[in-house]
Order: sequence, then C-alpha cells, then structure tokens
Amino acid sequence: MSAERSPKKISILGSTGSIGRSTLDIVRSHPDRFEVVALAAGTNTDLLREQIEEFKPGYVSVLTEDGAKRISRELGIEVGAGVEGAVRTATCEEADMVVSAISGAAGLVPTVAAVKAGKDIALANKETLVMAGPLIMDDVKKNGVRLMPVDSEHSAIFQALAGHNSRDVKRIILTASGGPFLNMPAERLAEVTPEEALNHPRWSMGRKITIDSATLMNKGLEVIEAHWLFGVDADRISVCIHPQSIVHSMVEYKDGSIVAQLGSTDMKGPISYALSYPERIEPGAEPLGLDGLKLEFFEPEAGKFPCLALAYRALEKGGTAPTVLNAADEVAVEMFLNGAIGFTDIFKVIEEVFNGSEIRGADSIEDLLKADRRARRTAVEAARAFA
Repeated sequence: MSAERSPKKISILGSTGSIGRSTLDIVRSHPDRFEVVALAAGTNTDLLREQIEEFKPGYVSVLTEDGAKRISRELGIEVGAGVEGAVRTATCEEADMVVSAISGAAGLVPTVAAVKAGKDIALANKETLVMAGPLIMDDVKKNGVRLMPVDSEHSAIFQALAGHNSRDVKRIILTASGGPFLNMPAERLAEVTPEEALNHPRWSMGRKITIDSATLMNKGLEVIEAHWLFGVDADRISVCIHPQSIVHSMVEYKDGSIVAQLGSTDMKGPISYALSYPERIEPGAEPLGLDGLKLEFFEPEAGKFPCLALAYRALEKGGTAPTVLNAADEVAVEMFLNGAIGFTDIFKVIEEVFNGSEIRGADSIEDLLKADRRARRTAVEAARAFA
C-alpha cells in the first residue's frame, strides 16, 4: 500500500484576480492535494476576507497599509502590505509552490524573491520573464526551481514539447484569438471604446490583459516569455490567428510534424497542470467537445497589429528594451481605459517611448526597476500629447 501523500502547500500572489480565483477553485475541489498557506491580494479586501475565512492561510498581505489594518482588526490576524507583504507571501517558509498571478510589473519583485527562496513557481505573470528573463532563468537554474507556465499558450507549448528532443524543434507557434476587432477594418479602430475593447469573444480575463489581447501586445509579450522559457530564438517563434481559441499553441518539428494542444477556453486547465505536474487532475473545466469542431488559422495583419512587431524589436534589442516596452504599454492601456487616449493611441504612445528611450544593459533587478520608472514617466508625458 502506498504512503499517504501530504498536500502541496501553495502561496498565491494575486488571489482575488481571475487566475487566483480559479486556483482556489482547484484547491477547493482537491483539498487532499493542496493547502493554501499564504495569500496576497490587491484592493478587493471583501473577497480576500472570504478567502481567508474559507482557506485559513497562515499569512496574508494586501496592497495598502489601510487595507491591512482593517482586515487585521476585523479578523484578528497579522496582515502585511505593499511590496514587503507580497514578498513575505512569496517566501512563506511553508510554501512548496508559489502561484505568481499579480498583474503587470508589480509581480516582478515578489516572484524574484520566491525564486531566490527556492520555491517552485506556477507562473501566470508574464511580465516577470518579459522584464527580467535572463536574470530569472539564471536564478531558476541556480536554486533548482521548477518553473511551470500557466499562460494557456506556454502551457500548451510545454505539453507539446514533452517527450521530444529540443534539437528537433523547427519553430514554436503561438496562437491568438485576434481579439474583439479581428474583423473590424483598421480605419475604424480609432473610434472603439474601452467597453468594446473589453468585450473579448473567447476568454474572461483581467482588464489589462484583455486590452493587450485586442492590440496583440499580449502575444508580443508571450513571444518574449516563450524565448526565455523554452530557449528558442525569436526567428523560430511565430504567431498565428486562431479565432476559435481551441488550439492553445503548437510546436513544429523539423520532419514537418506539428504537435498541438487543444482544450476548452478555461484557465483551470493550465493552472491545474502547473499545480499537479507531472500528474494530471480534474480541473473542473467544461470539457472540449469535438463534434462539429471548426479550426481556422491565418497570419496577423501587420498594419492592424503593430504592437506585435514592436515586441519582436524589444526582444532583439535586449537589455532594458522589453522593460521599457512593458512599462509604456501598462501606462498607455490604463490611460485608454480611463478615456484619456484613443485605442490606436496605445501603440503610438508605446512606440514613442520605445524609440525615445536609451536602452541599457540590465545586470540587476534594480536596473530594470529604474528603467521601468523612467519609461512610465515618459509614457505619461507622451500620452498627454494624444489626450
């Protein structure tokens, strides 16, 4: 008879976001396999309180000091705040794995801390590798960390590479839905509203990533992430539009074979795989039906999705270039969502900041954080010209 297995202890960075909530759904369905030991959230303290009461983590952090004091007073527990609190969540001694799901550049520092602490990572925060790919991968190797991709595309690639020789890979093919404006003429894009851009046809995601999906910047960031995750050069990473979002990505081998991973449009699939690898568990997602399945693939229009080419340029330049790209994008998307600039101005702001920034080497996380701050200030100034 086999010995009873202890539950895997996990910390979740971004527990109230879409990835965090889906992760907790999986934990809820498999209490014998997983135990929550720490949670970090942003400003949704009402939902966090519910999560605390249900999962009883040993440590909790939120974005602000006021939020931390309020929850601590109401529940009688210790609550951290800000970057320091998120880092403590990420390095929680009891944790076996950290789910990195804080949105944007804010997820970088706690994820780096988790890697340095030797925690296995379920990575949903693509900005960690976009900004600090070479530094992170060095630390992953140094600390013997298992880095599991949670993005559906990178999870699909990871699965399609399994059992194959990396020398046989011809190229990686990232699929993109094309977002809500796939069939809209390019000349009409300047008129679209934030509400229209947030109406993704296939996926339910956070606001920022949904806008990035509409501009295809999300796919550009995924190209950079794939380069670092899988050690494949940019000229062997392709993007194709696949409106059905059923094939989550593919790997083409030198003999002409293409291995694809298919699944429903539910992030619980890749999350559960990252949590349970090398095993597979029931994720609680709607299974993919094959009857009447229709699959289409075609090249993205360069003129309609200029952010994609800009991401390839950033990867080619290296150093602080991807950090500048990401920072400018975060600022531009936020200003679009607030109604300050138009949809097509997002690219204009990013391009202006990218072309006008001094690209430097990045030997430390602090170098990257300084580049991030400079690019954000420049992006705010650039956006004002389009307001």
